[in-house]
Amino acid sequence: MTGQQELAQQSSPEAGRLELFDDVDDIEDYPDGGGEAWTVVFGAWCAMIPSMGLLNTVGVLQAWVWTHQLRDYTEFDIGWIFGLYGFFLYVTGAQVGPIFDAHDVRLTIVPSEYYQFLLTFGVLGGLSASCQFTPAIATIGHWFSKRRALATGIACTAGGTGGIIFPLIILYAAPVIGYGWAIRIVGFICLIAGVLACWLLRKRLPHNKKAGASIDLKALKDRNYALTTLAVWLVEFAVFIPYTYISSYAIYQGVEPQHAYRLSALLNAGAIPGRALPGYVADRFGYFNVMCITSFTCATFIFALWLTSGASEAAITAFAVIFGFWSGAAISLTPVCIGQVCKTEDYGKRSGTTFSISSLAVLVSIPIAGAIVNASGGAFTGLIVFAGASYMAAFLAFLLTRIVAAGWSWRIQF
Repeated sequence: MTGQQELAQQSSPEAGRLELFDDVDDIEDYPDGGGEAWTVVFGAWCAMIPSMGLLNTVGVLQAWVWTHQLRDYTEFDIGWIFGLYGFFLYVTGAQVGPIFDAHDVRLTIVPSEYYQFLLTFGVLGGLSASCQFTPAIATIGHWFSKRRALATGIACTAGGTGGIIFPLIILYAAPVIGYGWAIRIVGFICLIAGVLACWLLRKRLPHNKKAGASIDLKALKDRNYALTTLAVWLVEFAVFIPYTYISSYAIYQGVEPQHAYRLSALLNAGAIPGRALPGYVADRFGYFNVMCITSFTCATFIFALWLTSGASEAAITAFAVIFGFWSGAAISLTPVCIGQVCKTEDYGKRSGTTFSISSLAVLVSIPIAGAIVNASGGAFTGLIVFAGASYMAAFLAFLLTRIVAAGWSWRIQF
């Protein structure tokens, strides 16, 4: 970058943002709005009801089976069940992403149903969820550039919506009609959402027939992309620990189980604006800039509020809502950060590769957190410290990526 270019960036943040995008795509070619583009966003929202909605329900599912069907198993054992769901959701992105790049989106969006068997939830549910999540995110990248973070954030509010509806169904329907039928009701909702996603989602750019269904490890030679993948890995490792264990923590502290289960719904209620608003802000101030802020804020609240909450139901509830809001960016902005450092025609494969690598983080973080609880004799202090340290590592990774890719000047919208 020449001195004149750097001076222009410092004098005009928007100019700096445009130059950074010039190496990737011509952002003027994108509709960035209009009826067809926002219809695609709604289709992506429908696709994320089954995928991210169920992922955000693992907290109440984990607490339910811990106190009911699997009461004789350890937190470590139960953690693998729900880690598998996130693992398969992300790891198959390396196959689904390139298929999306090369073919029509309807070949990858598959309506799904989820039944009462938890192993089926982890494996079959995760595989089918990946066929919805990955192309839904990539399709938005075909229609939006300047407003990509906002559009992605709006679509990702489906995860929070599902994370409210599904726990309430389990909480209130399972005691009346049984756990199995409560899960089947969730499955029927997922089926309807999947059909709508098939109908509404469509690509805008030509198919990339050169796409190959594999993890593109060679892409990691790109320094900016490699650092972005590391940052996404760390934040995905951190984010699902509070999501999974907040209800179990409350039960351990003596909170009435019904109230403890509702914490998952409250956390996701906070996540709905927490996924849309950061996108709106990020489109104006930079995706990585906002990820740095939200990651640091999450680490701060874990240490300052969750760690000190004790048996106070008010404090635990406050943390659930606040963390839900600030953690929303970890879901809605990570795909946009990947899109910032790659070409749109490669977005499906690059995002699939990143989330496939990150699948290992999702797979092991929940069981490791459970193992920490077991090693602590059932206490959650070690788990909370572990979650906070993980989020702080994610903050440092996003900060490093932002500095390496765009320099020290915060006036550049990166």
